[in-house]
Amino acid sequence: RNSLTYTAPVMVASKELGLDVSSIGAMTSIFPIAYGMSKFVSGVLGSMMSASRLLGLGLICTGLINVCFGFGSSLAWFCTLWAMNGILQGVGGPCCARILTSWFATEERGTYWGMWNIAHNLGGFMAPLLAGSAAASLGWKWGMWAPGMIGVVVGCILLLGVKDKPETAGFLPVEEEAVVMEVVDGGDGSDSSSSSPPKKEKETIKQILFDNVLKNPFIWGMALTYFFVYVIRQGVTSWFVFYLLQEKGASDAGIAAQRVSGLELGGLVGSLLAGRLSDMYIAKSGGKGGIVGKRVQVVISYTVGVALMLLAFRAVPASWPVAQWICIFMIGFFLYGPQMLIGLCGAELVGPASVGASEGFLGWVAYLGAANAGVPLSIIVRDYGWNAYFTTLLFACAGALLLLAPMTNLKSFSQRTNKGK
Repeated sequence: RNSLTYTAPVMVASKELGLDVSSIGAMTSIFPIAYGMSKFVSGVLGSMMSASRLLGLGLICTGLINVCFGFGSSLAWFCTLWAMNGILQGVGGPCCARILTSWFATEERGTYWGMWNIAHNLGGFMAPLLAGSAAASLGWKWGMWAPGMIGVVVGCILLLGVKDKPETAGFLPVEEEAVVMEVVDGGDGSDSSSSSPPKKEKETIKQILFDNVLKNPFIWGMALTYFFVYVIRQGVTSWFVFYLLQEKGASDAGIAAQRVSGLELGGLVGSLLAGRLSDMYIAKSGGKGGIVGKRVQVVISYTVGVALMLLAFRAVPASWPVAQWICIFMIGFFLYGPQMLIGLCGAELVGPASVGASEGFLGWVAYLGAANAGVPLSIIVRDYGWNAYFTTLLFACAGALLLLAPMTNLKSFSQRTNKGK
């Protein structure tokens, strides 16, 4: 996904391609549009298919797209392939969400969801080392080929080694509703469970998307919260370098980038800790209260932390670069926790068959938020200054908190199902 970001400077420098910064901008603008729509559509349609196969094939195809990208020489070729890459990338999130909710029980799911979520941070860390180094030393084509080849290999490993759910690998389901809600089939038309639970017809797309997801008001609450979280996230990643250059004494873009580097590192730590904290909170409750509500309470605490760190970063003097780095680290720490846990809350609010659709819908709304952190925030900065920029981010924090407030005792799908038995 990030291979183009770190290969682009070498492409612009290549006279034979005849590209400029606006050409790269055209490619990078296409990706999030294709990605957001794909995440929504694949989340719904993918619920009807094997998650592990779709994940593996999607990764193989996106790797091949990166390889094919390296054989091109025209802007039309690059834009078309990068749009296709966005479409294929959108398949991954919903598939991973379905696999995680099938393999890990409620009391441990937050920890493993957090481990999965740090792929954003690790990938962001590895991309410049792999793609950037390959492009600089071997030419821009290898900046695309090297990540693409690795993607193909890892995709093949996923196809061979990952199973959709424990039952597929011969284990018992991790939670009781997996036996009740799923169609139990041993593969030869016979029941794989000796208890012979009542079979349930496979849910239709209408049931998966409309009945289970779009008609759930709390999913809409989570989606709008995600919108605000992504306004903050994209607003921070897109504009902090400019802010440091103009207001905080950074002498050049390289120095500013070094100070912003703490964001991803803080996000890695914050994601892992948020998942673990929510699991511990649920375990200590002894089954009392809503499982999703307890994760929401952690999200609220983290969101308050984001607001406080934004204020601290705005106030820190330009002559204190270390303090600026620490503030940015803490912003990443508090910001990536809600980004991770909201997706998990959305998955736990719906039944197993609708996890992909829920993740796809939440992801689509989130990227609408990311889009609103582009041009709208640039206009705010240009016309009203950096005070207005920080005020906008703080209002986004407030909007998220208002949406989360009624959901602090929300019960998960498994809790509602077990209560109804």
